[in-house]
Amino acid sequence: MREILRPQFDQSLRTHTAKRESIIDAAANVFCREGFSGANIDLIAAEAGVSRQTVYNHHGDKENLLSAVVAEITERCNARSFAVLGTFPDHPENLEADLVAFAIRLNKSCICDRDGKFLRKLIQTEGERNPQLFAGWRKDGPGKIWSALAARFARLAFSGHLDIDDPDAAARQFLALINADLQLPMMLGEQLSEEQLNASATNAVRTFLRAFGRRADTSAPETAKVSA
Repeated sequence: MREILRPQFDQSLRTHTAKRESIIDAAANVFCREGFSGANIDLIAAEAGVSRQTVYNHHGDKENLLSAVVAEITERCNARSFAVLGTFPDHPENLEADLVAFAIRLNKSCICDRDGKFLRKLIQTEGERNPQLFAGWRKDGPGKIWSALAARFARLAFSGHLDIDDPDAAARQFLALINADLQLPMMLGEQLSEEQLNASATNAVRTFLRAFGRRADTSAPETAKVSA
């Protein structure tokens, strides 16, 4: 009996998961396109290819669905972010070049992708209306990335590659810098080119290293007094 029921259970689980993912993606798209006030469950259900009742069964009302969208997309973004953090240059051969390459990977995988665009749009359109929801996003999303990146910068400082007093501040500023030149084009819906990504990362890392790069000792050595 177990051998007969197991495939049926697995198929049911896959179907449930597929429906859930479809609803989340459809809801994110509709919320971003129509805004929260313009979105409705019927529209989301039609875009997801499920019934209206299925959406209600999974998430209840529209407010709960928005919370589920933010939580799910944040989790997906975190998974990609931590995968990229695993490639952080802990033992750099060329610190500037290695950090530039890391910044490009981070932007491509976690900021410029579809989920990153969804989150930016939702924060812009719904952040003021629902500050508590996005306070949770900040803690569970960027907050975790900042802490993990800060630990890596602290190791670089300990090994003598950087001069950092506050690794948490350094991590936040690094992330802000690598996004600085990209924010406006992304808000306007531009498709970023490789040249834009490279230039943004290079400018950001050079600015970061001017602030936190290890400073050479330029003090003149003391000369011994020679008695006449």
